[in-house]
Amino acid sequence: MLSIKNLNVRFKVNKNYIYAVNGIDLNINKRETVSIIGESGSGKSVTAYSLSGLLPQPPGEITQGEIIFENTNLLKLNNKTLNKIRGNDISIIFQNIDEVLNPNIKIGYQIAEPLLIHENISKKDALKKALDMLKKVDMPNPNETINFYPDQLSGGMKQRVMIAIALINNPKLLIADEPTTALDVTVQAEILELLKNLKEEYSMSVLFITHDLGVAYEISDKIAIMYAGEILETGNAEIITKEPLHPYTKSLIKCIPRINKNEKRLYSIEGSVSQITSPILGCCFYDRCPSRMDICKKQKPPVQSINNHIIKCHLYGDNYDR
Repeated sequence: MLSIKNLNVRFKVNKNYIYAVNGIDLNINKRETVSIIGESGSGKSVTAYSLSGLLPQPPGEITQGEIIFENTNLLKLNNKTLNKIRGNDISIIFQNIDEVLNPNIKIGYQIAEPLLIHENISKKDALKKALDMLKKVDMPNPNETINFYPDQLSGGMKQRVMIAIALINNPKLLIADEPTTALDVTVQAEILELLKNLKEEYSMSVLFITHDLGVAYEISDKIAIMYAGEILETGNAEIITKEPLHPYTKSLIKCIPRINKNEKRLYSIEGSVSQITSPILGCCFYDRCPSRMDICKKQKPPVQSINNHIIKCHLYGDNYDR
């Protein structure tokens, strides 16, 4: 369905560059859910906006790579052709709902708008389909709610509206950019279950972006661990969460609170994701890695396939037994 090859993205800030995505490769098959996980600043959302054609250029710039969607390189398309795909074959659930929903337009029209753009349909028929979609996303009192404005809805209801907008044209690929971040645990579980059910109903692929490994485990077939613009480990969701190999993946898992452990202090990874302002010679996780070696600072780790993991780490080169 989708193949990202050696994608590189940078942003120009004054006279300098920030390297946000640095040579990532990722494949998503038909009807597969793939999650990209990492801390804030890892490049997850930049990746999503790059493949959906929503990266602001400038200051953003895709300097290298390919994004192949159904045998077509999206980076080679002009805006007119890309617009036929975006919002139709590829849809996105944005992270900041309140910045996306127009406060001055009723939600029924906002859901119907993609239909009016991409299909030859009347406004009356589009609104009817919008109502049907509100029912599919389990919106309370849809016949009444369709005439509400966004500020009349709760956070969970707004998220259901965003899902309805994204799915109204029956997309082949859905990009969900941290769709549950601002929701409480109960509503979060409802939204995740809804997305899983709709994925099956529409037979679509999903790229799910999150910083929560627990959420990714619940919804994903495959997980990609991203740090400082690079994907460090990829594999089956259960394998990644139960048998992690990369030190960064192991550290993320250690950060998850355990109800069966009496921990006085929660584990945290020392330091933070730093902005990459010049190409890195070695491993991007070197400064924070508890297992770092001299070679990690001087040389890029090789990409290897080990025990059903795709991993970038010197520990699994000549030092695999370590």
